[in-house]
Amino acid sequence: MAAFAPVPAPRMRLALHPHNIHTTIKVYARCLRPDIEYKTLSVTWGTRAQEVVSTLLGKFRMRHRDPRLFYLSMEVRVRAAGLRTTLVLDDDARPAALQACHPKGYSKFQLQMRPGGLIKIYDSALMSSSQYKCLLTSERTTADEVLAILLHCYDSNEGVERFSLYEVSPSQEYERKLHPDDLPLMVQRAWPVDSDCHFRVRRNPRAPPLPPRSLPPPEETPSEDEEPSRALSALSLEAEGEKRRYSPVYKFPSISYCRETKNDYLYI
Repeated sequence: MAAFAPVPAPRMRLALHPHNIHTTIKVYARCLRPDIEYKTLSVTWGTRAQEVVSTLLGKFRMRHRDPRLFYLSMEVRVRAAGLRTTLVLDDDARPAALQACHPKGYSKFQLQMRPGGLIKIYDSALMSSSQYKCLLTSERTTADEVLAILLHCYDSNEGVERFSLYEVSPSQEYERKLHPDDLPLMVQRAWPVDSDCHFRVRRNPRAPPLPPRSLPPPEETPSEDEEPSRALSALSLEAEGEKRRYSPVYKFPSISYCRETKNDYLYI
């Protein structure tokens, strides 16, 4: 009779999933700030290089930086030959899985920076008190990703789909709405040298409305007849052995008011 190989249990297959195997990697990130040498991150075998870059920017509170400006490289040392090889990792590469392919201490990850350029964006549609912002972006950054960076700068909870980026030329009375996948830096490089073109953020007219702000229900003002009974009911009777005493625990209701600002109402 032929012997059948045992079928692994589903729990064992789940435990060996790449996203369930945790390890640590050390990433040298001096390109972010001169005082930063490296950062040790806890990742899984399924964590992608692009996620590592985003985690590093979040750890150092640099959410306003363009994540596409950065990439990971892996330096591998061959002990027998005394050679060092540097590999540029794709955004979908798995650093933890690559590190497991080499002996401990023979590989090192570094955060590198791609060439980019400055773009000037008039963003008063996002913040009325702001006139414009200059962002350092990469050649691969899309229009929607630029809008996401601007929303991070203002800690806004609104979605990117509520806004669009426009290419505007006042002298030619021309403006064009950029496609979400257009590359603003490449569009800017196509402008003439003496051009007055610029980018401007506009709110989409057909964007879904913001959810209504929930307000606490108004408190009912007691009538004059109810005041004595309310004051008496606010007294609690506390027992201390055989002695009894009254202690007032009446609390005034909280008062909420509305302060009018320039653009909307701020509820306190």
